[in-house]
Amino acid sequence: MAKPPDRKVPLRTARALIPPINVSDLKTYPLKKRHSKVRVSDFAEPWRRGGSFARFYRSLPDILGAKTLRAVAASIAAAHRKRRPVIVGIGAHVVKVGLTPIFVDLMNRGIVSAIAMNGAGIIHDFELALMGHTSEEVDAEIDQGRFGMAEETGRMINDAIIRGANEERGLGEAVGRYINDSPGLFRNHRTSILAAGVRLGIPVTVHVAIGTDIIHMHPSADGAAIGATSLFDFRRLTAVVSRMEGGVYLNMGSAVVLPEVFLKTVSLARNLGHPLTQITTVNMDFLSHYRPLTNVVRRPTQKGGRGYALIGHHEIMVPLLAAAIYEELG
Repeated sequence: MAKPPDRKVPLRTARALIPPINVSDLKTYPLKKRHSKVRVSDFAEPWRRGGSFARFYRSLPDILGAKTLRAVAASIAAAHRKRRPVIVGIGAHVVKVGLTPIFVDLMNRGIVSAIAMNGAGIIHDFELALMGHTSEEVDAEIDQGRFGMAEETGRMINDAIIRGANEERGLGEAVGRYINDSPGLFRNHRTSILAAGVRLGIPVTVHVAIGTDIIHMHPSADGAAIGATSLFDFRRLTAVVSRMEGGVYLNMGSAVVLPEVFLKTVSLARNLGHPLTQITTVNMDFLSHYRPLTNVVRRPTQKGGRGYALIGHHEIMVPLLAAAIYEELG
């Protein structure tokens, strides 16, 4: 049987093509009637060699981060004028990038009312006061089992905590007193936040998670003493937060522990009758993290107040903020 010839099947369009929309009837309005978020009057000014910080501060654009920086500095200045608390929560990184003199100066001027630290923060503050150096090379020490095994750090800080528990003190006060009691040994005590807190009568509280700090590996560690002194500090911090109406809380460089602690102090204070309806909260870090944005910036201020976030390296942003505060205070 002969094979039938091939037939070419015509191509068929599944559906008709949609023509482009006719825009001839588009409605417009004058540009001058539109709200705009950016104006020439908000622009930066070029720097002139030999200028002052005041001029530099005024020259920043009034846009985004620079606008937030001004708002935070103004909020802190306003709280200080009204004698409302300005509380700073700092992670250990903030200490070991050389910023303790900035915080001690803010404490000396009466601008910072309280400081909250995590457990690692006291280790760096202590070692700097004792030896003038801190921050070991973890990668180089971990393989040999030497990481965290500095004898003086483990023995002396644990001794200070046990003394503090016996005297019914907070952890921060206990270590601060230990430093101040031996100024000849702690030659850099003037740059210690812990020592300054005791000297000035400013609460410096420490909030510990057991097992996170190198001193917990040492045989001198006393879990009961660590727990008792840290719980004391949690309640002391809550006492400061309870009076924070019109005040400011700043979280700097703590991604988990201190945001969680602050949220609980707010809840406890409100439960005990302190409404905290007009507070300012700020998160400052070089990365954006979930807990600080949620537990510091958003949740505590959803009842009232303002929350801000500033992203940047601490060693640049903290001195810049401190200088901005001084300019706002005149």
